[in-house]
Amino acid sequence: MMWTLFLLAAAAASPAPLPAFLAGCWEQRKADRWTEECWTVPRGGLMIGSGRDGQGDTVHHWEWMRIDRGADGVMSFYASPKGAPAVAFKATQVSATDITFANAGHDFPQRVRYLRTTTGVDAEISLADGSKPVRWSYRRSGDGSEK
Repeated sequence: MMWTLFLLAAAAASPAPLPAFLAGCWEQRKADRWTEECWTVPRGGLMIGSGRDGQGDTVHHWEWMRIDRGADGVMSFYASPKGAPAVAFKATQVSATDITFANAGHDFPQRVRYLRTTTGVDAEISLADGSKPVRWSYRRSGDGSEK
C-alpha cells in the first residue's frame, strides 16, 4: 500500500514531458509562399527551434525558439524574432499531442499553440482569448505535400 502511494505521488509530481511531437522539420506551402519550422528532439530538458517564412527565394521573417523548464519546473516557450531579446510564454495546457503557451503581458502574440494532427502539426498564435488567430498547417518537410 505504501509503495503504491509513493508511486502515485511521484507520478503526480513529475512534470509533463517536452513536446516530442514537434521534433523534426515542418513546412507549409501556398503557391510560392512558404513557412517552415525545425525542432530538435527533447534532450537535457531542452528543445531548440528555428523558423522562417518567405516567398520564392526571399526570406521575410526568421526567428530562434526554444522550449525548456525554468527553475520552478514550469515549461516555457521562448521566441526571439530576428535575434531580438527572447520573450517567454509559460505552458498553460500540455498533453501528448497538444501544447499551449501564454504571456498575456506581451503585445502579440499572447498565446502560442501546437497541435499534432494525423497529417502533421498545426500551429496558431493569437491574443490570450484566442482572438486574432494566425494559423499554419505544417507537413513534414520533403514528404511531397508541397506539390
